[in-house]
Amino acid sequence: MLIFLGYIIVIGSVLGGYAMVGGHMGALYQPAELVIIFGAGIGAFIAANNGKGIGATLRVLPTLLRGSQYSKEVCVDLMTLLYLLLAKARQSGMMSLEQDIENPAESTLFSAYPRLLEDELIMPFLTDYLRLMISGNMDAFEIESLMDHEIETFQHEAEIPAHGLAAMGDSLPAFGIVAAVMGVVHALGSAALDPSEIGPLIAHAMVGTFLGILLAYGFVSPLAARVRSQVEEVVKIMQSVKVTLLANLNGYAPPLAIEFGRKALFSAERPSFVELEEHVRAVKSSGSAAAQASAT
Repeated sequence: MLIFLGYIIVIGSVLGGYAMVGGHMGALYQPAELVIIFGAGIGAFIAANNGKGIGATLRVLPTLLRGSQYSKEVCVDLMTLLYLLLAKARQSGMMSLEQDIENPAESTLFSAYPRLLEDELIMPFLTDYLRLMISGNMDAFEIESLMDHEIETFQHEAEIPAHGLAAMGDSLPAFGIVAAVMGVVHALGSAALDPSEIGPLIAHAMVGTFLGILLAYGFVSPLAARVRSQVEEVVKIMQSVKVTLLANLNGYAPPLAIEFGRKALFSAERPSFVELEEHVRAVKSSGSAAAQASAT
């Protein structure tokens, strides 16, 4: 909803200021120039991208309407899940996680966190590296290098829509000038008209420049920034998982390992040490109570 709020503010500010100086709104309605600017911008976008980039951009646009995917509550759940996994591995050995990793939906650990279980980015990332840790054939340095490569690859691919939208936004002011020039050519080509009739044609032509700049910096370029912001959120979660697993590989106990991961989160989503500790303690207590009940 913030996108629509921003758009409303942009339109209200621009048109409101124009109306304050006595501008005529009807003069800004130039559908032909909108066709030139938007049509040329879309054509340039298609020419500059392959099918993969175009498809990725179309898929990402609906996701821009939602808020942050990784709220503070989700981050607390992730840190708790990591603690439970690492604690189980420390107590019963890494091989005890094999069934949980191979069938996360049937795992009591994973199924307790349905939001994480449904995450198509974080879940494969977490389970893949836990699987590598179980194999025991890779040291911490090798796994860290592989994680860095995967995160870098993900970021590069996920930012393709942002690059495409940014390039399209940068092109719109130029296409606005094209529309304005074509309007001026049309006005000057109408030499038989009276000067009082040529003036409005020139004014209408100048609207093209205005529209190109407004559409670029008020509408399209903010979408590119929004895509980058969403990518950064996912990357930060992946980095948090990365440092937690690496801390465990380097011999740190689960409480310290998840502290590494907690510190890697953005401050807005990062729980405090006390908040995370109390949540983990509550989960452990409820788990112990459930185990005793099932035993009796």
